[in-house]
Amino acid sequence: QVQLVESGGGLVQPGGSLRLSCAASGRTFSNYAMGWFRQAPGKEREFVAAITASGRTTYYTDSVKGRFTISRDNAKNTLYLQMNSLKPEDTAVYYCATRPTVLVSTSPHQYDYWGQGTQVTVSS
Repeated sequence: QVQLVESGGGLVQPGGSLRLSCAASGRTFSNYAMGWFRQAPGKEREFVAAITASGRTTYYTDSVKGRFTISRDNAKNTLYLQMNSLKPEDTAVYYCATRPTVLVSTSPHQYDYWGQGTQVTVSS
């Protein structure tokens, strides 16, 4: 059974930074693409960033480009999201997800396993 466990969320002031982690088990981590999504209250789940199985290629939604960095450590079965210059509009529950292929997708429907989510709140 695949399990994804996010951590690292919290309350941060605008302009601050957080690093989210996602520990994976139950699947050969290095064989599969991974993604980060977020969902704010009253809104649909949206794509944030994704990374190919090898880690060589990354994708970002326009609103986080230059501020967020997705990375993975295949030896530790862990996915990361470094978030800098955080804004109040980044407030959401952040989810990591995996899909059964090496290539990424921006559609949440293309991912088959999800973590439970971690809350990120950006507020002064």
